[in-house]
Amino acid sequence: MRVPIETVEVIAPNFKKRLSGVTSTIVQLIPLQRREGLDIATLGPGLPQELPSIGWFDLFSLWKRPQKRRFRIWHARRNIEMIPGIIMRDILRMRLRLVFTSAAQRHHKPLTKWLISKMDAVIATSHRSGSYLKVEHKVSMHGVDLERFTPPSGDEDQWSATALPGKYAIGCFGRVRHQKGTDLFVQAMIELLPQYPDWTAIITGRTTAEHRSFEQELRKKIADAGLEDRILLLGEVDDVRVWYRRLSLYVAPSRNEGFGLTPLEAMASQTAIVASDAGAYEEMIVEGVTGSVVPAGDGNALRDAIGAYMANPDKVAQHGRNALEHVRKNFALEREAQVIAGVYEQVFSAK
Repeated sequence: MRVPIETVEVIAPNFKKRLSGVTSTIVQLIPLQRREGLDIATLGPGLPQELPSIGWFDLFSLWKRPQKRRFRIWHARRNIEMIPGIIMRDILRMRLRLVFTSAAQRHHKPLTKWLISKMDAVIATSHRSGSYLKVEHKVSMHGVDLERFTPPSGDEDQWSATALPGKYAIGCFGRVRHQKGTDLFVQAMIELLPQYPDWTAIITGRTTAEHRSFEQELRKKIADAGLEDRILLLGEVDDVRVWYRRLSLYVAPSRNEGFGLTPLEAMASQTAIVASDAGAYEEMIVEGVTGSVVPAGDGNALRDAIGAYMANPDKVAQHGRNALEHVRKNFALEREAQVIAGVYEQVFSAK
């Protein structure tokens, strides 16, 4: 949905065509920010057509001030978005100020450090990612849309609706690849499911061409263990939300992660969590209350934490209820939007 550039106060570029966590954040945040009165639009490929957007030729209008402000904000979330922002502001002298959101959980390379140093404001998506920044920043944890991700409410949300085996489901969602730890989850299931006949494991998510052999190796391991009917790779599903609601336990076994939204989506669906300490997982899970966190890449620790839940379905259910309460209190998408709006206002009011 194109909007007139004259009214736009904030531009949120998305210069990566393939779906990613950054893309998901933009897709969820912009409609909410618009509803709360911010004239924000995006720019770039791979986004829903109904999202408010501007076109490439609209960039020539950035020498002019918008209707309500002295300048516009360019909110980048990747290096490839910071670079054109700096060019437009510093070389072309367009009426822009630059904001960057950093989710990286590592020391930045020299180029990235330099780019970040040129920003007018910086946001970190977690305290851990903020610890790698050498500039002043504001922490704004990602939120989850509590209208889209909801707890079970009807028969369709029950595991029994799938006609698959077992009474309880354990899931691992997201792209199927080594980085995401899908193999760690599969190995844990191979070791645990024979002990717990009431449980079935499901994996959803895309496998891109370069990771196809990785998926085939997983399928072979599952077949060799005789568990093809209890460890199911569903691929991409039409609506992942209903599958979250059907789970009793969700596992996020990533070896490394930027932020990681899936545990929040699962908790909003009233599901207990076992996760690695990659990304921001440790900051979103309350140990022993909403779930459990284990060292990233430690397959034995992951297996043991999962097994402790599978052995106690009552604890799983209670931690799922705790998780729902926790995410509603601390990780609503509205809260993220409010923090970001505060950063924007500081930039707009600066001389």
